Amino acid sequence: MNAIDQYILDHSTPEDDLLRELDRVTHQRMVQPRMISGHIQGLMLEMIVRMLGAREVLEIGTFTGYSALCMARGLPEGGELHTIEVDDELEELARSFFERSAARERIVQHIGSALDVAPRLGRQFDLVFIDGDKREYPQYYEMVMDGLVHSGSYLLADNVLWYGKVAEPVARNDRHTQAILEFNRMVCEDPRVESVILPLRDGLNLIRVK
Repeated sequence: MNAIDQYILDHSTPEDDLLRELDRVTHQRMVQPRMISGHIQGLMLEMIVRMLGAREVLEIGTFTGYSALCMARGLPEGGELHTIEVDDELEELARSFFERSAARERIVQHIGSALDVAPRLGRQFDLVFIDGDKREYPQYYEMVMDGLVHSGSYLLADNVLWYGKVAEPVARNDRHTQAILEFNRMVCEDPRVESVILPLRDGLNLIRVK
């Protein structure tokens, strides 16, 4: 960790015991632990939920549940977060931490493809956090914009800089980078929204529905 990253950690609200334990368990058990949102991004997600006064939140890509826990903490009484994960092997681990959280009543966990599950929820969301299969980002965007959000809703898409590959020549078989590029282009050219890419970690595309 470089000096600036350490300074940021030292001067931000500390990570609590439950999230610290989840981070540790994720790094012990997962093949790709870097997929976890982590402390600083988690704090930002919680604050965004609070700032928006969001009551209905959708998360595409639960992983081990760190970001879901953070966003659920930012919800008001009666608010609800629906989080969808395609990998059923992650369900038990995430649930075990959800059940220990004071925000557990605000989290609804789903297993399956977000492209199948989300449209069946029958509701619109104030905030959508997209952090699922990068190859499906364009489809996620089309799905969300087709009735899952309303005027004034926000979308947050993670990993939109994709380790800097978006600014490099793309290999023909690199479907992940191609999909991220397509997603960012779709958002930029969509007159229904306005957006800004934030260079936090691997890039966050913050999108407001007009």
